[in-house]
Amino acid sequence: MNRLIDNKLRWALIFVALSACGRLENVGKAPEISPIANTNEHYAMMRVPLPKSSEPALVSDSASLWESGRHSLLGNQRAEQVGDIVTVVVEIDERAEISNSTSRARAGSESMGIPSLFGIPQRINEALPEGASLDTAVATNSSSSSSGDGSVRRKEKFSIRVAATVVDVLQNGVLSIQGTQEVRVNFELRELLVSGYVRPADINRKNEVSYDRIAAARISYGGRGQITDVQQPRYGQQVADILLPF
Repeated sequence: MNRLIDNKLRWALIFVALSACGRLENVGKAPEISPIANTNEHYAMMRVPLPKSSEPALVSDSASLWESGRHSLLGNQRAEQVGDIVTVVVEIDERAEISNSTSRARAGSESMGIPSLFGIPQRINEALPEGASLDTAVATNSSSSSSGDGSVRRKEKFSIRVAATVVDVLQNGVLSIQGTQEVRVNFELRELLVSGYVRPADINRKNEVSYDRIAAARISYGGRGQITDVQQPRYGQQVADILLPF
């Protein structure tokens, strides 16, 4: 039994040591920025879309000032095909407050005795120990009370803009977008990830779309570096929080 415990402890120490090796490699180094090559956005921009019409374009069309193409003076500049870029505006200013209170009380008492029954209780009382009697054979008292108070207060405020790339166009015309942004200041790297589905009609003339018009929106804002590392609890503390029942 002791040998089994020693083996488990040894493997646990090895696991913790291996987990810390990756962190030790970053000591004194700034967090690396992810490369943009070989990403979903990169492949989407490299994909050549199919032409909307099989008719060959005339030479006069490209020389005309009033052509209807996207690159013309009055053309539609909204994102509509794979590889296009759209600006996602994330402005969250929400506040929620919930409060409730409950209380309950109950009291009850029961008493039962046998003062006389053909003289039998008197006979039994003589045989009972001193102080015991059937006059009050059974007496019970009970009481219970409970109360509870709860409150939730939440306030979130977040404002940022990020350029996302159309990585796919679904069969119903909805655009699948994905955008990433990384900003490194000294030894701290801030990461912003945005993905979801957008209707082309929800993109305004400035080629912008609000986050509340993105279906299945996934917005993540975090970071990695020295400041984030200090804010996280140590591995031992995280394991103790999971295993300890109190």
